[in-house]
Amino acid sequence: MAVRSLFSKARFPIDHGLAIAIFGLAIFGLVMISSVSVYESHQVYLRQGVDCGLIDANCNDFYFWRQARNIAIALPLWFVAASIPYLFWRRFALPLFAVSFGLLIALFIPGLSTDYGTSQSWLAIPLLNSIQPGELAKIGLIFYFARWMERRREEIETLEGGFIPFAIILGLVAVPLILQPDFGTTLVVTFTATAIYFVAGARIQHILLGGLIAGLLAVFVVNVFNMEYIQDRFAAFLDPSLDPEGIGFQVKQSLIAVGKGGFFGQGFEGATQRFGYLPEVQSDSIYAATAEALGFLGSALLVSLYLFIAYRGYRIAAKAPDRFGQLAAVGLSTAIAGQAFIHIGVNIALLPLTGITLPFVSYGGSSLVASFLMSGILLNISRYANVHTAGYYRDVHATRRR
Repeated sequence: MAVRSLFSKARFPIDHGLAIAIFGLAIFGLVMISSVSVYESHQVYLRQGVDCGLIDANCNDFYFWRQARNIAIALPLWFVAASIPYLFWRRFALPLFAVSFGLLIALFIPGLSTDYGTSQSWLAIPLLNSIQPGELAKIGLIFYFARWMERRREEIETLEGGFIPFAIILGLVAVPLILQPDFGTTLVVTFTATAIYFVAGARIQHILLGGLIAGLLAVFVVNVFNMEYIQDRFAAFLDPSLDPEGIGFQVKQSLIAVGKGGFFGQGFEGATQRFGYLPEVQSDSIYAATAEALGFLGSALLVSLYLFIAYRGYRIAAKAPDRFGQLAAVGLSTAIAGQAFIHIGVNIALLPLTGITLPFVSYGGSSLVASFLMSGILLNISRYANVHTAGYYRDVHATRRR
């Protein structure tokens, strides 16, 4: 009753700074896609049989209009997510996790999935074209872990009550992602789950043990399933000059783009890596394209926006009025900011090559919708996040435990 009373009285404005940063990133992403995807859009229209030689033919805007459509779909969902009290997700955490897990399994049913490159990560859905279940799995896992760990305050630090169940639940999501294979999303999911686990009270020794086990399992899977391209990616990471025309091509071109940008950048017109030299320039390599066009100054500003989102998100978590809200806010913030910094790390060769989008900026419908949903829920938590309400709720729980 105390919790319900708290939520009926404590209603504060959403975190406007966080909302502005998110909306600004989406607009910036649309501008960047309009600029960097000119060549790729031209190629798409040519494959569709469009005569781009005609005077009135506009073959430069395919990805721009697709991303504009994605934003038009994501924005209403963002407002809805920001309006629904976040305890709704606590109630439906288990069904959401079950649905997201079921969609991951559906990827292995012949005829339901569709591939892109080396990964089979999309489900072909009528009217929706395709969706990426891994994006929904991130959200489902965050809420399930927040709900599960909320109830296990005293057991989280134990091996049998904390670490082993945590590893099993994480494995249910990570294994299907690895087998697709989608190592980028696997990395984001693992990093996010570990952040929630740590804040919930896990022992550092258990986290290190989990990291060691995960590393050994990754090596085992790569070798057993003969995933040579994964081995090649790690080889290219250690030495980008090893195969500059093959597996090392994207790493090399990304570094060229970043280096060419200098401090102030080449400008949108002067950036040349977008003209077929930088693979997946509108999605996986958009940070490198940004660095070439806007230089260190522009790319540093982009990084600072993600740092700001992380700061505001963890601040919301610190002031959340209950343990579920705290853990969910940590997970949502880590999923957004963690994915951003993995994308950036790949683009500047600090991490091995993996296909992963830059939240709110890169082209991609499933990724954009998931990012807006997560940020909308985080904004809703901010409506209840206040030092006084958090202190009140914690005093209630402290009294109950006595």
